[in-house]
Amino acid sequence: MDYKKILANLKKKDYAPVYFLQGEESYFIDQIVDYIDKEILTEGEKSFNQVVLYGKETDFKQVVDQAMQFPMMAAYRVVIVKEAQSMSSLEKLSSYIDNPSTQTILVLAHKHKKFDKRKKAFWAALKKNAVVLETKKLYDNQVPAHIIAKSKENNLRIDNKTAFILSEHLGNDLSKIANEIEKLALNIPAGSTIDLNHIQQFVGISKDYNVFELQKAIGAKNKKKAYAIVKYFAQNSKANPIQRNIGSFYNYFSTLFLSKKFEKADDRTFASKVRVNPYFAKDYKAAASNYTLPQIKRAFKLIHAMDKASKGVETRRSNEMGIYQEFLFKLFA
Repeated sequence: MDYKKILANLKKKDYAPVYFLQGEESYFIDQIVDYIDKEILTEGEKSFNQVVLYGKETDFKQVVDQAMQFPMMAAYRVVIVKEAQSMSSLEKLSSYIDNPSTQTILVLAHKHKKFDKRKKAFWAALKKNAVVLETKKLYDNQVPAHIIAKSKENNLRIDNKTAFILSEHLGNDLSKIANEIEKLALNIPAGSTIDLNHIQQFVGISKDYNVFELQKAIGAKNKKKAYAIVKYFAQNSKANPIQRNIGSFYNYFSTLFLSKKFEKADDRTFASKVRVNPYFAKDYKAAASNYTLPQIKRAFKLIHAMDKASKGVETRRSNEMGIYQEFLFKLFA
């Protein structure tokens, strides 16, 4: 079931006897566990009716023992198993899941990976009586849309450019994104549009010297601006780690590589084929026209060399400014 649908049902008090939450993206699992932990029982009911277990420290018998107890002066008993992926006997819960207590809400938080599909009895029991969530890490090109949606949840707006800059700075760490947007919501009026000044003041991203502006400069072959931005990055490396920027360079030239195939298409078709926001279609098409395919392929080799240099592999150059300068010098040559 979809994460939003599960939360919506919980808020309507439409509870399932078992929740099996699994997958690579912990954020969505944590959100559901947090809601169940805080909202189903009152503080007074929790003392006798809510228990949190940890997979490394428990086995299926303890889970079943807790789940089979009757609630005391409450409608439900809540049993949460965190780190269920570390529970060696997890599949042995299939008998309980096949016939669960209707007065217990059992939550199994199986994070960072999917449970073995070959455990057929376990999956058959889940299919019969459980709500199952499977989470996946967002792709980089999905993160700006998530930031826009998360901003809306916090009664804020954000434009495509600012969402992209935030995504490049924060990556696909959804917990970090949520924290930064909540911080913005505390500091700017409800209903406001998050702009570059806000993210500079409250997130610490320069409105002039950021990955978005560097990509634009590289795409336009604006050497002066590109060198100025990498100088800022090198001088502020804690906020602008070189490994993150190398990843951004790789993603950018990967998009340019695909852009060459569709640069003559209209913006809507281009955005769909290249998997970018239509807002950025013109920028990518213009950049693609400035680079030949051999130049883009060469850029990948330069990025690979930059990555090795940043790690001190096969090079004597260790300072970040030198690494950035060598990359740009060879790129623009």
